[in-house]
Amino acid sequence: MGCSYSRITAKDNSLIKFYRKLSGNKKFRLAEQSFVLEGYRLVSDALRNGAKIKSIFITDEAFEKYSDELSVYINGECRMYIISGELGKYMAETECPQGVFAICSMNDEVLLCDFLKDDGTFVILHRLQDPGNAGMILRTADALGISGVIFCKSCDVYSPKVVRATMGSLFRVPVAVCNDEDKLFSELERKNIKSDAAVVQGAAEIVGECDYSCTGRAVWIGNEGNGLSEDISDRCGRKITIPMHGNIESLNAAMAAGILMWEMMKGKINGND
Repeated sequence: MGCSYSRITAKDNSLIKFYRKLSGNKKFRLAEQSFVLEGYRLVSDALRNGAKIKSIFITDEAFEKYSDELSVYINGECRMYIISGELGKYMAETECPQGVFAICSMNDEVLLCDFLKDDGTFVILHRLQDPGNAGMILRTADALGISGVIFCKSCDVYSPKVVRATMGSLFRVPVAVCNDEDKLFSELERKNIKSDAAVVQGAAEIVGECDYSCTGRAVWIGNEGNGLSEDISDRCGRKITIPMHGNIESLNAAMAAGILMWEMMKGKINGND
């Protein structure tokens, strides 16, 4: 195999404790600049996309099943640990664990001035709290070729639930965290990136009728329950809305974001730009 490996048998092993603390503690993740992965698909996607995997934990059964595939991507800096099925269940957060776990280094912090490209298309998640929504938005951004996703006072992009919900897209879509709205608006304006506010009510342009011909565009997606605040939406260059029919008042945040991303990108996808 491409990395050395040894066996861990005890729950009180220091690495097992480290993994579980990373899994459940955001402050600890930030302090250690590390996060956890669970599942063969997620770990293999991370390896294929060049993520910095520090350690892999794999049950005996999973070792027999997946070790050959994993060994293709593992480098010499990674350490593999063989664990029992029981220890795998102890580490797992999913109902049907695959017996593959990993500790991964976070990406190096990126400056907004380097992250934002003046001809890019971006999604800004403002106070979004649901991990499933955040993960689905990252997956859709990956599928549509969005330039990057910015988390602004939203859920932790490196929480296990968000990471799992991305199904590997976290390792393909550029992600930044900026919790200072003033700084974010200032940098967007400096890069000549136009901001759209996704709103449910009030005067707004219909999404299918909006002009997306400008090269730089960012759409702001708000909190699941309250949407964007008036302060944020008023600071955006325009407000856009998805018209509802019947008794539906609003769409799931990830669904709405997907529609808006498609509108931003359809000209490029269809080869019209």
